[in-house]
Formats: sequence, C-alpha cells, structure tokens
Amino acid sequence: MVANLTTPLIGIVSTIAIGRLGDATLLGGVAMATVVFDCLIWLFAFLRMGTIAFTAQALGAGEVQEIRALLVRGLVIAALVGAGLIVLQLPLAAVLLDAMGGSEGVTRAARVYFGIRIWAAPLALANYVVLGWLIGQARAGLALAVQIAININIVNMAATVALVLWLDTGIAGAAIAAVVAEAVGLLLGVLVARRLTHQPLNVPISALLDRAKLVRMLAVNRDIMIAANAVLNNFLLISAFFLDGLANAAEQLCGRACGARDRAAFSGAVRLVILWGFGFALAVAAIFALFGPWLIQAMTASEDVRQNALAYLWFVAVSPLLAVFAFAYDGIFIGATWARDMRNLMVLSLLIFLGTWFALRAFGNAGLWTAFLIFYAARGGLQALRYPANLRASFEEAPVTCRG
Repeated sequence: MVANLTTPLIGIVSTIAIGRLGDATLLGGVAMATVVFDCLIWLFAFLRMGTIAFTAQALGAGEVQEIRALLVRGLVIAALVGAGLIVLQLPLAAVLLDAMGGSEGVTRAARVYFGIRIWAAPLALANYVVLGWLIGQARAGLALAVQIAININIVNMAATVALVLWLDTGIAGAAIAAVVAEAVGLLLGVLVARRLTHQPLNVPISALLDRAKLVRMLAVNRDIMIAANAVLNNFLLISAFFLDGLANAAEQLCGRACGARDRAAFSGAVRLVILWGFGFALAVAAIFALFGPWLIQAMTASEDVRQNALAYLWFVAVSPLLAVFAFAYDGIFIGATWARDMRNLMVLSLLIFLGTWFALRAFGNAGLWTAFLIFYAARGGLQALRYPANLRASFEEAPVTCRG
C-alpha cells in the first residue's frame, strides 16, 4: 500500500519547485500537463492490475515459467503502447490541453512540459508492469523500493531543484527530471526482476506467445481498461493512491487464493482487506483534514491558487470514506479476474456519475465534486451487491471461472 503512495510524488516535486517561482502561469501549466499525462497513463493501469492478478494466480498454481513470461509480455505491451503515445503526442496535446480551457500562457507552458514528459510514457507503463509483477508475488518490500526509486530518488529531487531553481530552466527542467526518475526506477526494477528469477529474462517464444494465455490476458485487460477509463478522477485525489495500494494487496491475495482454489483463504483475504481499508481511509481523511492547508501552502506561492484549493479541501477529506469499498472491491474483482462484471458495473457507475453531474451543474465545481463522491459510493455499492453471486460461481457452481 505504501508503494502506491509514492506514485504522485514526481508531479508533486515538480509542482513544489515550480510553485516556488511564484508565477501562477507556470504553476498552472505544470499542473495542467501533469493532469493530462497522469490521465493518459492511468488509462493503461490495467498493465499493473492485470499483471498482479495473473502473476498471483500463476504463483498459486506453481507455474514458474509463466511467472517470467508474464513480466516479459507486459513489458512488450508497455513498450508498444508507450511508443504509440509518443507518436500521437501532438494531436493528444492539441485536443486534451485545449479542452481543459486554460489561458493562453498556461496552455503554452503546459505544452512545453507535456512535450518532454510524454517521452517517459514507455518507462512509466513498464514500471506499472514491474510493480504489478512484484506485488503479484507478494514482494511488497521490493515493490516499495522500486517505487521510491522512481518517485523520490535523490536524482529526481536533485535534478528538479538544479534545473528549475538554479539553472532557471522552468517547466522544461521539471519535465526532464521526471523522465530521468522513471528511467532510474525501471532500471532498478529490471535488475530486481533479474535477481529474483536467477536467470536472464529471455522467455521461449512458444511460452511468450502462447495463444490461449495471450488471448486471456488481452481479454481481461480489455475489460479492465474500459473500467479504468471511468476512473480518471483518481489523479484529482491524492488520497486515492492509499486506497489503490489496498486494491493491489487485494489483487495479490485474492489472485493467489483463486490460483490455489482455496475459498477459505479468499474469503479471509476479502475480510482483511476491507477492515484494514476502512482503517486507512479514516487515517487518510484525518491527515487531509488536519494537514491539507499546510500541504497546499507548501505546493504553491500563489494566494489565489491557495484560496481556491482550500475551498474544496473538504471534498478530498471525505472522499476516502466513500472510496474505500470501491477500491477494495476493485482489487478483489481483478484478483479473481471477474473483469467482465467489473467493467459492466463501472459503466453503470459512470452513467450514475454523469447523471448526477448533469443534475448538479448549476452548483458549478461543488456539483462536480459531489458527483465524484457519489460515483465512488456507487462503485463500491454495486460491486458489493454482485460479490456473493461471483463468489458462488467461482468456487461452487463453476470452479474454472476464477481463472478466466
């Protein structure tokens, strides 16, 4: 869970450094570009989620060669998707940045940051795969070490400070430092994976391109991606990264229990995840309520930005208490590869969100935030209602459904 907390820290380091310059236009630019980049990358969060579930199931089933093959398959997909994002960077920037409605100065600054940061896309997606692969094997400590290396390594901090504050390179320097951070983290992750496997990561082509396993992986990832598309608001709520770490734990524990065909272990993992999740949600809510104003002050020197952020801080403080069940059940459903149901319920939740937002448009930004909170509540509630039927189907009526 702590490993996931480090995910937004690259953007936070950049924001703090740019915020110290006292220029609201530059701060708005890095904020806008960071939102767009994080949004694009989170569209492919299935690379981490699916890798956790499949790796945990392979571990439970004792499939040693498949564990290695899953890592290489994921890295290949990450490279291809990342390259595609780089190729499409100009139209993506034109559509997404313009759609955010920033001023001319803010949008111009955002284009500079995004044009450099997008080159980290293959690296960021590959890091998703490595993180999922490690968590899937219950290697949480190593996963945390890799995430720390990516997000709060000394190279990233030193490069950001040197480029932005000392050499006065502004947003471009912050973006370069972010790319370096992703590269350092991926290098460390690959070295860790190499050490764990005790052999090179080359996988026989027959195992890598196993048709049945490849189709199954792509099918589940397709469903997870559709569901993930409806959760683009995660980047707005830093607290969500605590809860997403909870989901990672659920994916590993439930996936391993599914692979071993152990219903008692599966049910025990579900209870454990929900209880711990609610405890963490309370802690996160308290942290944001107590220290939120200080964090906002540290992140920007613009008084206007501070006041606007403070006005909606309570929405962030409340969100973990509504989101905890949504994230917990996300992990449970992904770990058991109940991806089709997760997709369908996520689409229904999205419709609820859109309907609520439409009804509350007159309340402006407060209406939008209220719709996000209702969206979280709908996600958790719908999945909780569906859970008993899926549990029976997986462990009683048709045991094979747990693995596909």
